[in-house]
Amino acid sequence: QAQLVESGGGLVQAGGSLRLSCAASGRTFWTYYMGWFRQFRGKEREFVAALRRSDSSTYYADSVKGRFTISRDSAKNTVYLQMNSLKPEDTAVYYCAADSVGYSSTRYSFANGYDYWGQGTQVTVSS
Repeated sequence: QAQLVESGGGLVQAGGSLRLSCAASGRTFWTYYMGWFRQFRGKEREFVAALRRSDSSTYYADSVKGRFTISRDSAKNTVYLQMNSLKPEDTAVYYCAADSVGYSSTRYSFANGYDYWGQGTQVTVSS
């Protein structure tokens, strides 16, 4: 059984940085897209960033564009989310996700475009 394990969350002051990691373990599987989502308390998960494995194209939500960067290290089977210039409104639980099915390329920004999920990591940004 494949698993995604996030790490790197925590408490940071506004303007600071954090780097989240998402390590894939267990059964090796091909991923078409890797994504990061976040969930505010009482809200649905929302798209943050995605990376297309075939050509490493990256996609971002407007709210994080220019501040967050998604990247991967194939040798370590790990995807990262570098978060800079953090704001209190970035406070949420962050989840990484993997699409191993090959859903339509238009679904990378939707939670139903992914079939594997990590357990989530809390990011808290203080003002």
